[in-house]
Amino acid sequence: MKILMVLTSHSEMGDTGHKTGFWLEEFTAPWYVFRDAGAEVILASPAGGQPPIDPNSEAEDAQTETTRRFHEDREANEALANTTMLTEVPIDAYDAVFFPGGHGPLWDLAGDPAVIALIEDAVNRDMVVAAVCHAPGVFRHPRNGSGASLVSGRKVTGFSNSEEEAVGLTGVVPFLVEDMLKNHGGHYSKGDDWAPYVVTDGRLITGQNPASSAATAEAVLDAMKH
Repeated sequence: MKILMVLTSHSEMGDTGHKTGFWLEEFTAPWYVFRDAGAEVILASPAGGQPPIDPNSEAEDAQTETTRRFHEDREANEALANTTMLTEVPIDAYDAVFFPGGHGPLWDLAGDPAVIALIEDAVNRDMVVAAVCHAPGVFRHPRNGSGASLVSGRKVTGFSNSEEEAVGLTGVVPFLVEDMLKNHGGHYSKGDDWAPYVVTDGRLITGQNPASSAATAEAVLDAMKH
């Protein structure tokens, strides 16, 4: 069982001068769900090497059991520091694809031709494809076999407009995940702000926010069993 996790390489929060990247919990929670289940996890990013961690996700009030476990885990830290360039990952090297969020993916992964091709290929191969929080933004451009948006007519979730407003970044991000999913024909739903909420539509799995990370990963494992 091999799972490809694709992380952002983007570190700038628009033109604000603030840093961004991936949200640490959205990597560590799935990483340990997958690794504890015996999966081999392949880490990739557009630029390769160490992906940028959103500094806000390293603040003390953002720490969780899995982020603390990660900080003591030399193997996991070495794996993260040495992600493979996405274009160098063999197309048949994995059984499922998982995208952790953070704001970074809205700027690079959502429009990256390699990501678009990866998603379309994975869907055509009937693989499980999952994304959490802002990472469902990667479904902005991929198409299904009929040429329509990948999310058209499918049940999805992702970081909500109300959550984006709560963090004060509605006017900074290049697009709002909730609006994009709806505008592309997705049947968007959400739970309470900041509470775990996961939507499974066949082999497409999405989670709403950081608190949904572990449950999204568990849904991936369940889907792979079927």
